[in-house]
Order: sequence, then structure tokens, then C-alpha cells
Amino acid sequence: MGNHFEISDDFYWNGEKVKIISGGVHYFRILPEYWRDRLEKLKALGCNTVETYIPWNLHEKEKGQFDFSGRLDVASFVKIAQELGLFVILRPSPYICGEWEFGGLPYWLLKEDGMRLRCMYPPYLRHVREYYQKLFEVIAPLQVTRGGPVIMMQIENEYGYYGNDHQYLEYLKNLMIEYGCEVPLVTSDGPWGSSFACGKVEGALQTGNFGSKGREQFAVMRRKIGDKPLMCMEFWVGWFDNWGVECHQTGDTAEHVKDLDEILSEGHVNIYMFIGGTNFGFMNGSNYYDVLTPDVTSYDYDALLTEDGQITEKYRAFQQVIAKYAPLPEVTLSTDIKRMDYGRLKPVHTTGLFENLHNLTSCVESVCPQSMEKLDQGYGYILYETALEQEPIEKIRLYGANDRANLFVDQKPVLTLYDRELLEEHELAEKPAGETLSILVENMGRVNFGPSLERQRKGIDQCVTVNGHQQYHWKQFTLPMEDLSGLDYTLPHQPGTPGFYQFTFKAEQLGDTFLDFAGWGKGCIWVNGFNIGRFWEIGPQKRLYIPAPLLRQGENEIVIFETEGKTGGEIWLADCPDLG
Repeated sequence: MGNHFEISDDFYWNGEKVKIISGGVHYFRILPEYWRDRLEKLKALGCNTVETYIPWNLHEKEKGQFDFSGRLDVASFVKIAQELGLFVILRPSPYICGEWEFGGLPYWLLKEDGMRLRCMYPPYLRHVREYYQKLFEVIAPLQVTRGGPVIMMQIENEYGYYGNDHQYLEYLKNLMIEYGCEVPLVTSDGPWGSSFACGKVEGALQTGNFGSKGREQFAVMRRKIGDKPLMCMEFWVGWFDNWGVECHQTGDTAEHVKDLDEILSEGHVNIYMFIGGTNFGFMNGSNYYDVLTPDVTSYDYDALLTEDGQITEKYRAFQQVIAKYAPLPEVTLSTDIKRMDYGRLKPVHTTGLFENLHNLTSCVESVCPQSMEKLDQGYGYILYETALEQEPIEKIRLYGANDRANLFVDQKPVLTLYDRELLEEHELAEKPAGETLSILVENMGRVNFGPSLERQRKGIDQCVTVNGHQQYHWKQFTLPMEDLSGLDYTLPHQPGTPGFYQFTFKAEQLGDTFLDFAGWGKGCIWVNGFNIGRFWEIGPQKRLYIPAPLLRQGENEIVIFETEGKTGGEIWLADCPDLG
């Protein structure tokens, strides 16, 4: 007879009551070499469970091309947890939110005109079905019913904040069961107002997401779920940062400690986040209320472990509370991790973007500009070029453009537009004249929450008007920046224009380090070919985390792509973070 996890009036493991004390660890935000370290520290905290989302947009980055290897080897992550004696909660929703690009939805959904998300829209459901068929081949064998550690799976994610299509939620539940889900199912929503009811699914335990007033929240939930176990699926112990916010967002540890005690005295918890990790590459999400607020590269979240896995005072304070409810095991940490200062570096080579276009990508010609998605591009940048009439540009407007555009005439910068500025026509004081108009558009990270999800095409999705008339016939250069091997550093770089800067350094000892980009404008950075994320002088984040497994003994290469023509002359590989 196999192991059995059951939800009735409480949680039961093989017939005995069990208190679930869990922490959120997103395997895809941490390099695999560090998974065991983070999970050992979770166990040492007193937790018996780890929870993770599963991001569809990484596992099926292009339609029909599935990847469960390396940083995406979720089965290996789950098996390490099992080796350490931890239960696992999986949240394999098509949509995960998580301050992650497009809430985990793949960009290519938006290639289809009229796409409707997270509801009973047949084209969307067909894609979900084809993804789940592959995904459950990987995760179904990991359930406790089949000898694995997975005790629960979640249907959708905070659906009550988005919609009320109960038929859709029922469809997802049945789809999960059809493809092999055998463990109990849960939902997670804010307990207040109608969101809890909108996210409800028959036969699934409703859990709550909140960051304060634990006893009050559970009282509200108790009235709604009756004689069922109370669980906070996301106990928010910090918050995330967006570019331009005044400082790194932190929580009140004393209040969180009090709330954790209240939650554990009455029910079960998943700490969001135990460790946040990093939005490597272009995978940060954004929010959009009145203005666009893209998230920074670090997902430190003011969590119990820092972005690079260091134990915090908050960790120790939480550990004392957990010790009242569960034994603290002796855990020997098996991974040697250190921080290193590799000093200051100056670029060894520089070259321009315009000069290297044909080394990085190919040109697609079109009468009207097309969005990234229509050109089968998910992330990064896209450059549009058109031949100008022999007249000065007095006024210009971009229609259907997201998120940030650098405009050039004959490769000289004339205007930068961001977010709401893209909704207006702009008069150019200089009235530049020339032969070529170039527009470099950056996808700053698709919105991950709310009704704006369906309007997240990037690049230019409609048209450009110059002096009041539409400008036709464009050359389009997709720049996902996934392969920079074609860069030719012998080609020149014009000051003030987007460029690439190559640095090299030798490492004898390997350690985690933090790249200080003081003096540099805006762009992204690769370490030995791995995109560690975006930087932007507006902060608050001042340094990007470079995990030691990205480095190699001997020669290492760093490449900075900078879009504003603003460079600091050097970078510094420091031995501590600076989140602002």
C-alpha cells in the first residue's frame, strides 16, 4: 500500500494529522547547482514542504517545443526535495502571476488575433490541453500516489481576481484529472469580497493568499469553507521592486512573525517567498494600473533567504516561531558558497548595434510595422527602419507601441518614448531631416496581472505617423538577443547610440559576485553567454547577481548591451548586493 495524503476536516498523511509548513522556492529563478542548498535551508527552518509554480512560457517557449532540462528540470528539483524528506506542492497553472513575464503565459498566444485568455475560449483551451498533455507526463509520476513527494496541486491561480468563468475552472480541473492528477486539488485567492467565490472549484479546497492579519483572514475563510482545513497558500512576507520605485521594498518582520504565529496556531502556511531568486534574462513581469511598472531583475522579495541564498534575521525570527509547532531538524549544508570581489573592469572591445544588425538577425520587410509576436519573437528588442521623405520630421506618433522606444534619424538619437508617452503625438524641436528613421523598441516585460493581459503585444502593432501621415514600407530586425556569437567587434560604434561592450576577467576561485553598473544607462548583461538580466540607472537595484556556477576557472566574458549611449567606463564585480 502506497502513501496517502487526504484533505477532510484537516490534512492527513497516511491517516495521521499533519501540519503543512511550506516555503515557496521557484526552481526556475535559481540555478540547479543551488537547488539543494536552498532546500536544505528550507528544511533547517523547520518546514516540511516546498511549493513552486511551473512557468508555461519557459517549458513551451515556442509552440510545440517542450523543455524540461537544466534550469527547467522540475522533476529533478522535486526529487531533491524528496531526498531531503520534504513534501511538494505544485502549482501547474497555465497562468502563475508571480511577477513573471506575462504571468507565465507563452508570448505566442498573442500571435493569434482575437485571443482570449483564462476563459472558455476554444483556441486558448486547445493550447492549454496540448501543454498539459506534455507537462503531466513529467509531473504525474512525482505524486505521492506513485511514490513521489507531491501532495497537492493547484487549479489556476488567484482566478477570483481575474474572472468568474466557473466552467473554465471546472474544465481545468477535469483536464488535470484526465492527464493523471491523483492528489487533492486546491485553489488560492484573496479571502475578501467576491474573489474567493469567483475562484472556487467544486471538489477543490479553497486556500487564501494574504500578508497580514492572519487570524482575521482565517475567520473570514472559516465562514466560507466550513469544516475544512485553513491554509494560507501565499503568506506574503515581503514585496517586489519595480524600476523607479524609491527604494527596495521591505516588510515589517515583527508583524510578520506575529502573523505567522497566528496562522500556525489555527492552520497551515506556505511562506511566499522563502527565497525569491532572480528574474534572469527578460523574464521579469510588469504591472499596469495608471502607468507601466516593470519589475527589476532581482526577485529578492525581502524573503527569508536573500536573492543569493544567505540566511537573514527574518529567517531566524521565523525559525523561532516554527519551533513552537514542529521539531527543528539538524541539517548539514552540503554546498560551499562564498561571495567574491573580482575588482573593476574596463571594456576590451566595443561595437555598435546598427553596424552589427546583419550579424545578429535577418531583415523582414513589411508595408506596415508588425508586432514582435507576429514575427515569432517573444522577448528582447526589435528595430524598425524606414526611408524618409526629403522633409524634416516635425511631428511623430507611434500607434499600438509597447513599451519603450528609442528613435533615431540617420542613426542619431532624436527622441525616447516610454509607456504613456507612446499614446501621444510628439513635436520635435530640432525637426531632424535625413534618409532613414530607425525605432528601437524594448519589451520591458509583459504585464502579469489583471485585464491588461490580453493587450500585451510588443514592438509596434499598428502604424507610425510622420507629419500627420502614415509611414509605409519598413525593414524589421528582431533582436531576441539569444545568440551574440555573430558580433563583430572590429566594426565601429558611434557615441550616443546603442552598443555592445565586451569585458574579460580571470577567475582563480569561483564565487557569487554582484555586477555594479554605476554610470551606465540602460540595457542588459550576459555572463559567459547567459543573460543575467536588465539594468537601468533609475534604480532602485544597483547591482546584478552573478551566481558562481555561471563563471569558469580561467577566462570569463561579460557583454553589456546599452541603449542610451551612456556608459560608465568600467564595471565592478563586488562581493555584496545593492538593491537600493
